[in-house]
Amino acid sequence: MVLLGAFVNMICIITGTLLGKLFHRIPEKMKSTVMHGIGLAVTMLGIQMGLKSERFLIVIFSLVFGAVLGELWKVEDKLNKVGRWIEIKVGASEEGGIAKGFVTATLIFVIGAMAIIGALDSGLRADHKVLYTKSIIDGFTSLILTTTLGIGVLFSAVPVFLYEGLIALFATQISRWIPSALMDAFIVEMTATGGIMIIAIGLNLIGITAIRVANLLPGILVTALLVLLLYYWDTIIQFVSVFP
Repeated sequence: MVLLGAFVNMICIITGTLLGKLFHRIPEKMKSTVMHGIGLAVTMLGIQMGLKSERFLIVIFSLVFGAVLGELWKVEDKLNKVGRWIEIKVGASEEGGIAKGFVTATLIFVIGAMAIIGALDSGLRADHKVLYTKSIIDGFTSLILTTTLGIGVLFSAVPVFLYEGLIALFATQISRWIPSALMDAFIVEMTATGGIMIIAIGLNLIGITAIRVANLLPGILVTALLVLLLYYWDTIIQFVSVFP
């Protein structure tokens, strides 16, 4: 089943959120310290991912042009509107609470190499081990996030399932028309670009910054475009160099 890994990830997030609601009486100081610990861990994960780039200029251009597109498209504002719409539908008493939990958790669970690579493994090789590992991590993370950010974390399970599920379904056909070398290059640079965004999320969780990370998300699309252009440019150069 191609979508099994994505489905397990969704269930773990939901389970973690429900358990988090049971432990909502955790002292505020403990919640704050735990959140800072998660923020530090997320930041370190982002640093490790960012260092994987083989062409860091791609990462820089991706973030710059991605930020421009994100601000023009108002990605974070639209995500917040979705969160506020959910607040209205569920009759939340604390304005902004569900929106913050939904947006923060969605960014944490969606951005990153494990979501992409795990979904690709599910689609290409029917191997769900990466997504199973991610599911465990996301389950514990959602538990802690819920004790601080509230029930909004629960709704992040839907975009996570759709995101990973669509990638897995796409991957079942991807090998027919995308060279493996191109796919490898994309994963490497996407990992690095996503890693910088992960660092921003970690700093936001710690409270050091208030970066609009969602408005950087179009950078992933820019990464794919740049890798595609450079791949075919290198192919053309190699072809031309064969002739005297």
